[in-house]
Formats: sequence, C-alpha cells, structure tokens
Amino acid sequence: MPPPSDIVKVAIEWPGANAQLIEIDQKKPLIAIIREVCDGWSLPNAEHYTLRYADGTQLYITEKTRNEIKNGTILRLAISPNRAARQLLERIQSSCLDSRLDALKELAKLSADATFATEFINMEGIFILMLLVESGTNFGEMLAFTLTAFLELMDHGIISWDMISTAFIKQIASYVNQTTVDASILQRSLAILESMVLNSQSLYKKVAEEITVGQLIAHLQVSNQEIQTYAIALINALFLKAPEDRRQEMSNVLAQKQLRSIILNHIIRGNRPIKTEMAHQLYVLQVLTFNLLEERMMTKMDPQDQSQRDIIFELRKIAFDAEYDPNSSSNLEKRKAMYTRDYKMLGFMNHVNPAMDFTQTPPGMLALDNMLYLAKIHQDMYIRIVLENSSREDKHECPFGRSSIELTKMMCEILQVGELPNEGCNKYHPMFFTHDRAFEEFFCICIQLLNKTWKEMRATSEDFNKVMQVVREQITRSLSTKPNSLDQFKNKVRCMSYSEILRLRQSERMSQDDFQSPPIIELREKIQPEVMELIKQQRLNRLCEGTSFRKISNRRRQDKFWYCRLSLNHKVLHYGDLDENPQGEVAFESLQEKFPVADIKAVVTGKDCPHMREKSALKQNKEVQELAFSILHDPDEALNFIAPNKYEYCIWTDGLNALLGKEMTSELTKNDLDTLLSMELKLRLLDLENIQIPEAPPPIPKEPSSYDFVYHYG
Repeated sequence: MPPPSDIVKVAIEWPGANAQLIEIDQKKPLIAIIREVCDGWSLPNAEHYTLRYADGTQLYITEKTRNEIKNGTILRLAISPNRAARQLLERIQSSCLDSRLDALKELAKLSADATFATEFINMEGIFILMLLVESGTNFGEMLAFTLTAFLELMDHGIISWDMISTAFIKQIASYVNQTTVDASILQRSLAILESMVLNSQSLYKKVAEEITVGQLIAHLQVSNQEIQTYAIALINALFLKAPEDRRQEMSNVLAQKQLRSIILNHIIRGNRPIKTEMAHQLYVLQVLTFNLLEERMMTKMDPQDQSQRDIIFELRKIAFDAEYDPNSSSNLEKRKAMYTRDYKMLGFMNHVNPAMDFTQTPPGMLALDNMLYLAKIHQDMYIRIVLENSSREDKHECPFGRSSIELTKMMCEILQVGELPNEGCNKYHPMFFTHDRAFEEFFCICIQLLNKTWKEMRATSEDFNKVMQVVREQITRSLSTKPNSLDQFKNKVRCMSYSEILRLRQSERMSQDDFQSPPIIELREKIQPEVMELIKQQRLNRLCEGTSFRKISNRRRQDKFWYCRLSLNHKVLHYGDLDENPQGEVAFESLQEKFPVADIKAVVTGKDCPHMREKSALKQNKEVQELAFSILHDPDEALNFIAPNKYEYCIWTDGLNALLGKEMTSELTKNDLDTLLSMELKLRLLDLENIQIPEAPPPIPKEPSSYDFVYHYG
C-alpha cells in the first residue's frame, strides 16, 4: 500500500554517524522533526540545528520550502543559518589567513541560500565584506571568494545597492582598470559593476566616472569568453542607463575605439563557439545600437525648414544632374514645373512639396537619411534605380520615394528600433557587426531587392502593398539564416526571388492545410503503427540477408572481411570470417559462429563500444566512431561492428533494436516514416481531392421520436 501523501521517506546524514532513514510527516512542525533526528544521535540543543539538502545547491529547508522534499531525498543535519552566519562572521575577521580563507570559501557557497543570506545581512555582514574589499589587503583566492559572496548576497535583493560606498566602487573599478588581474577577480568585479549600474541611477553616475569604455574594450581582446561576456554586459548596462543626450556621444566613443571590429574579430569570428549568454549580450548591444536611430525615426520633417528641403533638392540633383541654383529666381514657373516632374519621377507622393511625405512617424527623417546615404555613397546604384523606373510605363514604375519611406518603416519594425531588449532573446545578426553604417547598408541592399521584386511581379501602383508584403517575407526569411556578412545577406535575398517565395508558400500551405488539420492528424496517428511495422519488417529482412563487414586493426586498414546475418526465424545471429568480400549472400553453413538473440544484453554505439575504447587510433577517427556499434551478450562478451556506410549502420542498429523490442531511432527510420506516411496519406485522400475536410466531425443527428416503423419489401 503506498504511503500517505503527507509522508516523505528520506535519509538524513551527520558526519561520523550512520545515516538515519526516517519518514517525515509534513503536518508535523519542522522543529519537532529536527528534535527527533537530534535525539537519534544524542545531540543536545536541537534548536541550534536545521536540515539541508545533501546534494546540488545544498539549500536550507524551511517551513516554506519543506513541501519540495521528494521521496528518496538525501538530507543533511546542519547548524542553523543563524549560528552559521555568526560563526562565519567571526572567522572572516580572524587574523589567521588560513581560517579566513576557509570561512570566505564557505561563505561564497552559503550566500546563494536566501535563508542564510537574510541572517548574514541582518548581522551587518555585508558591510564587513565591503570593509575587507576597501582595505585592499585581500588578494588572490581570498578576494575572489569575498567578491563572490558579496555578489550572491546582493542578488537576493534584501538590501539596496544605494548603500554602497564610493570607496568600495573605486576599489572594484581599480580591479577592472588594471592590465593584469586574476581572471576570477576581474570576472566578479565586472559583474558587480554591471549590477550597480542596472540597479541604481546614482551608482551609474559614480561607475561611469570610474570606468571608461576604452578600458572595457581591452577586456574584449582576451581569450576568456566569460570575461568578454561580462565586459560587453557592463558596456550594455552603461549604454542602457545613460541619459538620452549622452547615448550618441557614447556611441561615437565606441566607434572611435573600434568596438565593432574588435567584437567581430575577437568574438564573432573567434575560434570558440558563442555561448548563450554571450549571444544574448550581442543581441542587447545590437538593439541598443539600432535604438540610437529612434530619435530620427520619430522626427517629422519641417516643410518650412530650408536646410531639410535642400536635402530633397540634392536627391533630385544627383539623380538628374541638374545644374540649377535652387536660389535662382529666373523663370520661376518653368523651374516649378520641372521640379514637379522630377519629384514625380523620384516617386514621391506629393509632387509639389515632397517634404510632406516625411511628416509621418515612423519612419520620419530616418527615411530621408537612408535615401541620401544611398545617393551619396552608392550613387551609381541610386541613379540606375531612379532612371530605370522613370523610363518605364507609368503604370509599371516603382515609386522610389514612396518605396524608400515604407521600406525604412518596415526595417524599423523588423529590427524593433525603439524597443527595449527582450530578456530571453539571443537572436543577434553577425552581419550588423561587419559595417559601421550597417543600417544604411541594409537599406541599400533591401531597396535593390524591392526594385527587383517589383519587376518580377510586374507590379503596378495598385500592387504596392502586396509587393511590400513579399519584400518583408524575403527579408525575414533571409535574416533567419543568420548570414555572416552583408554580402552573404545580399546573395541570400538575390536567391529569394518572387517565384521562390511562391514555391515556399505553396509548400508550407500544403504541409499546413493538408497534413495539420485535426482529421488528418488523427488519420496519420492511426496508420503510423502500420507503417512502423512495415519498416521493422524491412529492417529484419535486411538482417536476414546479412552484411559483409571489414575488419579494422588498431594501426591500419586491412582487407579482411567477416559476415553476419540473422536466421530466418529471427532467433540466432550467425557470423564468421571470410577470405574475400562476397558478391552476394553467404550461406548459413559457411558461417562457423553463432549465438542466440535471447542472450543479447544491449546494443551500444559510438564511443560506448568496447573496440572504440580499446583502440586509440579508432577512437580518434570520428568517421569510424560514427559507424561503430557493438552487441553485448552472455557471457560477458561483445560482437563489435564497423558498418561499411551510414545506411548499413542505420539498418543494423534499427534491426537489432527491433529484435530487442526497443524503438528504432535512426535518421533513416525518421526519413522512411515521413516518406511512407506522406505517400499513404495522399493515396487515402485521393478521392477527397478538392473537397474541404471539416475541422470537426459532423454532429450526430438526434434520436427519432419513435422507433415504431417498418419497411415492407413489395
């Protein structure tokens, strides 16, 4: 009979004594349970003790957390958090360095526990740690454990960051500013400064005075990715908390210090894979950088501002090479007519006063900035786009001005300009770290894409919104592949033609509409066991036919072979050596060895195989390791295989798993299952072509009011 839900069976340890196996009644007070445990070991003063988990983080158990204890958990009797905090507080102030080091080491571990942290902070322990740091007398491991304990205690949010002294900040900053400092101390110092900046606006100002961006950038060029991550995190924190009027200034300093190229060369293109936290910090930096565009994005154009209107005039001048002085008063009417014609050819909505096109926010003035960048930096491309469209028939011309404004707005939406970074996101794009003007270059590629798609769709002005939807899809699909450079992105969107988008849409529609509706899913589940049985029979039939395996020695490949096949009744494996590679099946009589399938203990693959562990040459050969599998059987022996190719490897591992009644998990089985299921579904649905399959079955009609009826055959 199972124990009641309020009873939990656990083991409790105490140093130098045999463990107690007890049943904890969750309805009984925790102190009463601790008293019983202490009595079992004859320990006085039960109120001085508590229970902790013996494994993992070894957290203290309280009345609030006791319900998390599971059956079979191993606990440990320990001194109470209050006594532990008091003892450690005395020991970290000891004159004996060894005793202080041991105490700080234990403190760093216990500080992660909220119960202990509350007791320690209530005893003013956090201020003692600050004094130890401010004194500057702690070094090496002792300092590293001090900083770890401080950070863990502060992370509980029990005490405000604002109480931190200026002397402490200066001392922590000095560790970051040093050229040579222990990696563990530097890592914790960066983390503490980041927390200060994020948790207090007043501390942000103090940290910003002590730390310069140039000093942080130096830490990005080390080989330790943890330090690089914390350095970028601190840069992001300073960027995020900086007043709006100082962010652009900070961005200019980062650009002067070559932050982008250092991140690109030392992190993104480094020789180590990027971990999740680093990816998140790169994403945050990307978002904060693009957010600098928000001011321009939300700035309306002033139609009366002559300097802003001159930018539009410059766009016209570059496109049509007009040699007219905008301030000239000669032939005013003629000039107005010419400007109106040119602004129409440039694709503005308002031909008379194109400044009105930039009064909508977003994208505001940002769209005009992008157009001017294209016209000045990629002048040939700009002139070609404008003239190409102005020479088309009226109904098929792609309006450059309108397209640029809508495209800039779309880019801001895709890149989430103006939005705060998402805590759980790590989707950064390496290509945006390859150019100082990445947003503008992104625009230049996308406007070419838009022009190309417009032509492919043979669009007219009525199709404008439809074209923009296709372009958005082309951009987002290409970005999802995370191209490493702007050139790679350019190649991706070039391949993502309108016909390719249609093909992908059709493929996805077929997949979603035909095979994702509830009736189809139900049918798929119904026929899947039949298909799996078919695959299983094919695998077993192949094992019955048998396969020739090459013998491989530790030092070199040898032209010796052996053959293995399953008996027709699936009960015995026959195998034996061969003089040469056979051309067909080998008769059972020619295979001298055999053993019953019933004796198979397990099938192991890869590095778990005995012959992969024994032979170092094979162990180092990754390709051989991926084709290796072994049958462990009675007595303690193994039959070792190295498949001739991946196909045979999948056939044999699947077949052996099928013999043992286990699931067939190879890639070949997954592919075969998808293929056969798809074919079977299509065959069964042939009669329903062009018929809408309802999401739910039709309702069952109501019962007739009377069953008193009969039909007489004439």
